[in-house]
Amino acid sequence: MNFDVFAKDCPSREVLDHLTGRWGVLVLAGLRKGPARFNALRRRVDGVSEKMLSQTLQALERDGFVHREVLAAMPPSVNYSLTPLGESTADHLLALIDHLEANMPAVLAARATG
Repeated sequence: MNFDVFAKDCPSREVLDHLTGRWGVLVLAGLRKGPARFNALRRRVDGVSEKMLSQTLQALERDGFVHREVLAAMPPSVNYSLTPLGESTADHLLALIDHLEANMPAVLAARATG
C-alpha cells in the first residue's frame, strides 16, 4: 500500500496531525528524556492542560508512538514511555526543535523587519 500525506483520505495525514499538532511534538520530545508519570510529563510540557495532555497521549498511544504502563501500586499510577517508533520519531522532531532554537535570532530579525 502506498501512503501519500497530501491525499486527503490517506491515514498518514491523521497521524501527521497527531504528531505535529500543538502538543504532539512537545509530548514526544518530553518523553525522549525518559519515561514519566502523567503529572511529571505535564510539568515538562509547560502550558498543556490535563485534558489536552490526556487526549494527546491517547492519540500517540493509539498510533504506536507511546506506551502506557499501569503500575501496580496504591493508588495505581501510570507511566508513559516511547516505543521504538516513538523514539526514532522523537529524534527527528528534536532535530527540528534544535534547528528552530538555533535559528531563532534570524526568525526574530525577520519579524522585526516585517
